[in-house]
Amino acid sequence: MAELKTQYLSLNLKNPLLVSSSGITGSLSGVRQCASAGAGAVVLKSLFEEQISAELGGAGGSLGSAFPVEAEGYLEMLGKTAGPASYLDLIRQCKQEISVPVIASVNCQTSGWWTEYAQQIEQAGADALELNIAIMPHRQDQTAKDLEDRMITVVKQVRSHTTLPLAVKIGSHFTALPHTVRALKDAGAGAVVLFNRFYQFDIDPVALKPVPFNRYSSSEDLSRPLRWTSILAPQNICELSLTTGIHRGLDAAKALVAGAQTIQVASVLYKKKIAAVGIILEELDSWLDQNGYASVDAARGQLAQKGNYKPEELERIQYIQAITDKS
Repeated sequence: MAELKTQYLSLNLKNPLLVSSSGITGSLSGVRQCASAGAGAVVLKSLFEEQISAELGGAGGSLGSAFPVEAEGYLEMLGKTAGPASYLDLIRQCKQEISVPVIASVNCQTSGWWTEYAQQIEQAGADALELNIAIMPHRQDQTAKDLEDRMITVVKQVRSHTTLPLAVKIGSHFTALPHTVRALKDAGAGAVVLFNRFYQFDIDPVALKPVPFNRYSSSEDLSRPLRWTSILAPQNICELSLTTGIHRGLDAAKALVAGAQTIQVASVLYKKKIAAVGIILEELDSWLDQNGYASVDAARGQLAQKGNYKPEELERIQYIQAITDKS
């Protein structure tokens, strides 16, 4: 059997497979099941900035008039039933009963209420904090630099309020991703999670309203995070955690050889239940043995060790070949 132990955010993990932030990790029962299934660590369900604002400042606090009245009412209710106080209790309960590291998660857009709340997350016992930063460009006067500067400000502000190891979960839509990752590292991030799978959007043309679409990922979604992990990992900017598209041990193996420090799963647990954690680990262990790797550390980043792997050249050639192939 291969050695699966690894480090992530200065935490010692028994394996590189993390359960990603999701509804599954929003309760003590769910977290307990993930740990029992063999997860190396668990990222708690994200606490949303709006929930913090609703509980600590009232629905009209930092929300202003950004939401219609019915949305404000929902957020105020949500803040009272599943807001910061409940979240802190969940962290404490998990740390009392769960032996694997527990990583808190905050879904944020600004550096308002929750920068101070980061201290309370640390005091509650979380082992690390994942900032799920989701900033969507909606106006024509917003520039790429404006949005990236907001992200950097968020990380700097949180870094100044807590000593917890920080990971930043981002989307994939950046013009110069290596530069952005470098800036996040300089701002205080110890790891970057690639990539956030944003709300999948469709429209009901009769009811004239948005509806959910394609809620869960599949192995076919692995291409984009694999590409960018393989480009970023050799540059040694910071640790990389790959998420979106991990459904099999082979997917996990691809992530490792691309250079991922850890791998995160969520959709597969909804499709195949939490037992999928153990299955993926068994498949990964078998793959490592079959290919002569004594440990995950030995396999990690092997793609970049190949002298002919130059993504800026290789992907260009593959692109040309794909669109000119007449077969």
